Amino acid sequence: MCTAFTFSQDPMYFGRNMDIEYSFGESVVITPRDFPISTHFAGTLSHHYAMIGMANAAQGYPLYAEAANEKGLCMAGLNFPDNAYYLPVDAVAQLKQQGKIPLAPYELIPVILGRCENLSQAKELLSQVELVQKPFLPALPLAPLHWIVSERCGSLTVERTEAGLQIYDNPYGVLTNNPPFPFHLENVRQYLHLSAQYPENRLCHGASLTPFGQGMGALGIPGDFSPASRFIKTVFCKFNSLCETDEYACVSQVFHILDAVAMVRGTVITPEERPDITTYSCCINAQKGSYYYKTYENNQIIQIPMTDSRREGTHLMVFALETQPQIAVR
Repeated sequence: MCTAFTFSQDPMYFGRNMDIEYSFGESVVITPRDFPISTHFAGTLSHHYAMIGMANAAQGYPLYAEAANEKGLCMAGLNFPDNAYYLPVDAVAQLKQQGKIPLAPYELIPVILGRCENLSQAKELLSQVELVQKPFLPALPLAPLHWIVSERCGSLTVERTEAGLQIYDNPYGVLTNNPPFPFHLENVRQYLHLSAQYPENRLCHGASLTPFGQGMGALGIPGDFSPASRFIKTVFCKFNSLCETDEYACVSQVFHILDAVAMVRGTVITPEERPDITTYSCCINAQKGSYYYKTYENNQIIQIPMTDSRREGTHLMVFALETQPQIAVR
């Protein structure tokens, strides 16, 4: 599960809920420009754009869940079970003969953000990529994922299914989980009636009918935690959002939208009988490279900036999450 979306355009903010029933060793990680990003089949990026995001820095390698690079390009991988399909490793030689760039799924975010400064470049590079079944470690099996790639001018959704690698223009700048993205593009058409406005009586003209409460213009908006419902609710909240234009107002608004689709412990139980929760929520100012987050237990927003000095160097910078509740007593 998970929800990601873009907010505003100047600057763009990128928000994401990580909905998962366990910790994956996550920390905020800055990958500086000269940290060598190695790949199994496509060489090493020795110099690249710096990036910041949430990752498991396993054996010193940034396994990003989402990140933004110094040029303002953002990318996140979201759960896509039963639909994600990666090619077997023995197809690598043939892929190279076809001029394709074979990558393990976990290499996709650092390679795209490391090499691309805008959506056009990302789309071109993605069209050359193929994803193969190469786990980082035997103890870290591959996650079935699809991705959202965003910048100020728009968003893409990337899905690798049995039909091949699909790259979709994403006019909403929103992504959740299953079904595949074409379903979500069609499903929004069922909710054209939703409105933030005070509704008018269109049922029977001549009768004196008025709403008996505020918010009834959005009557029928889905409120469950399914991917399709979270997609619709995020679209509604995003496109009806009103807030000031300063940094902290925008950051606050992103977290409010994420809260509207966040999971409360106990309301979603997995087939393994584990509670699915929103372990963390994050907001990235893509222009500044400032990463904000809060966790399920700690609602205080923490900011980690990717400063100019932090963009230089050859070693990952890892910032442990502050997960303990921080409550001010007056």
